[in-house]
Amino acid sequence: METRNISSKRLGEHYTVLQHPSGLTIMLCPMAGFSTAQAAITTQYGSVDLSYETAQGIQRSPAGVAHFLEHKLFESPQGDAMELFARTGANANAYTSFDKTSYYFTCTDQFQQNLEYLLDFVTHPYFTAQTVAKEQGIIAQEIVMYEDDPDWRVYFNLFQGMYHSHPIQIEIAGTVQSIQEITHETLYDCYRTFYNLNNMVLTVTGNFQPEQVLETVDRLLPPAPAASLRHLLPQEPASVARPLVEQKLQVAIPQFQFGYKLPPLEGKAQAEMLVVDELMLDLLCGESSDLYQNMYEQNLINSTFGQEVLAAPGCYASIFSGESRHPKEVARLLDQEIRIRQEQGFSPALFELGKRALYGRYAGMFERVDSMNSLLMFGFMHQMDVYSLLDRVADLTLEQVQQRLGAYRSDCSTLSIVWPQDGQEETEGSVAQHG
Repeated sequence: METRNISSKRLGEHYTVLQHPSGLTIMLCPMAGFSTAQAAITTQYGSVDLSYETAQGIQRSPAGVAHFLEHKLFESPQGDAMELFARTGANANAYTSFDKTSYYFTCTDQFQQNLEYLLDFVTHPYFTAQTVAKEQGIIAQEIVMYEDDPDWRVYFNLFQGMYHSHPIQIEIAGTVQSIQEITHETLYDCYRTFYNLNNMVLTVTGNFQPEQVLETVDRLLPPAPAASLRHLLPQEPASVARPLVEQKLQVAIPQFQFGYKLPPLEGKAQAEMLVVDELMLDLLCGESSDLYQNMYEQNLINSTFGQEVLAAPGCYASIFSGESRHPKEVARLLDQEIRIRQEQGFSPALFELGKRALYGRYAGMFERVDSMNSLLMFGFMHQMDVYSLLDRVADLTLEQVQQRLGAYRSDCSTLSIVWPQDGQEETEGSVAQHG
């Protein structure tokens, strides 16, 4: 079994990566001084994986299959796997994102028993026409519920404005129409393709014995057939589909998401650029910035304002969000500040303060069981040593941040707004009192 030990001189810590004969990648990080352990098994299969190529040729599945599988895998002829975890006192859950599906538990004792439960239900699918039909009704209700959720709508409306053809604009659960196309044969076909152990990783952090993990995996997981899988995405132009997307829902204050569409990156290059953008956005409009303070004092934003970077296969965007009675003015000021900083640059003193704060946040992530597990998963997905993220922060220069800011173009931005149903939309000149 191929084994690699990854260490950090900065932190004095290490983790181990093993390539198990079953095909599964195993990443182990025992953490002294903790009473809890977390284990997660993750497949590189998310909501954007609608088209893919196997040995049988190019395949396409209905939107929502990855999320549907996440729901169904907990079921077996013997009952629901969640009941097994409840007996040991473990907290178990799962989630589907744009690029992955992950199943995990956290426990303080009976770790090996819980690991057996996890590996068993994820590797033994059970789907029937009857159980699929029942789940279609449940997920359809979930989809309908999210159609009236302003937080959800303003988020996905942004992607529908940004992207022309990329499936990120389709909601993770799919649509009421698309899930009606899902059959138990569909689930088995996608399961066999994406839940091949060669496409998966087991990450374990906290209070556990590595020998227990290896003994359990050796006992439960036979070698998987060689994987033949290529993820396919449509060609996506650099331009945005629509610069403005508006909707009315039941909200007291308008909600907005304002984002810049940026060229997509892959692997380690994507991970390292995330660090650059995180620092740059904090310098631009973090709580200590002049722009944030000015907008806050003028009641243009409130404490809900924030920024994030979204990176998924084939797409990359920097996003600002929050509540505002004048979201178009907030977007205008953000874009104006970007143009000013492109010409004048950031203060070196402010850069050093922001860099130290970012380093502290990243270093803190390596000190928690749950965030360390997420970091290992991130390392697998990006094919990189996760400790290099800390090195990337430490080595960041003001010139690199300044150069990155040049990629932000006004004509590649989209503003998504959810207005109150009974309120007036912002009109030109409506914020003159803030000038």
